[in-house]
Amino acid sequence: MKKSLMLACALALFSLSASAFAGEGFVRAEVGQSKVKASIDGIGSDHDDDTAYALRGGYWFNSNFAVEGHYSRFYDETYNDGEDYVKGKLSAIGLGVVVKEHATPTGLGFFVQLRGGIARGKLSVNSSLGNGSATSNKPYYGIGAGYDFSKTFGVSLNYDHNQGSGGDLRISANTLSLGLEARF
Repeated sequence: MKKSLMLACALALFSLSASAFAGEGFVRAEVGQSKVKASIDGIGSDHDDDTAYALRGGYWFNSNFAVEGHYSRFYDETYNDGEDYVKGKLSAIGLGVVVKEHATPTGLGFFVQLRGGIARGKLSVNSSLGNGSATSNKPYYGIGAGYDFSKTFGVSLNYDHNQGSGGDLRISANTLSLGLEARF
């Protein structure tokens, strides 16, 4: 079974055209607004908004398909009433794929893109009553539209959904962001 799987992978790699190996790396910075919603079974739910950012990097195999890794910070707020305090932080690292389609055959101009993969989310809480953190691995997905000004630079407006859970806690972050991408 292992040999068959290895042979199938090798044949798939060799069947890719030479242009698939003539891709380019990329880095992307995104900044925007996240709506973070948390719900605890038996207690209820609440939401809050915060400025979010993401740093992404990866490799475009061709103008339509890439792999990406990312670090995203969705929430980082402190509440202090003079006596007690609570500091919450929500972030994620992930690995996924990006699919992009341009409106023109040149690979420049307007485009739409989809992305998705697996992210490891982390919620950290520090308070006057104690500290704690939780992590979970969940799928993430997003959609974007933008404009590639050249083969090396583009901008986009993106919407992403991330989620996490642990015990009775469920948390989600929906982020609207502006992204700048440089390819090399």
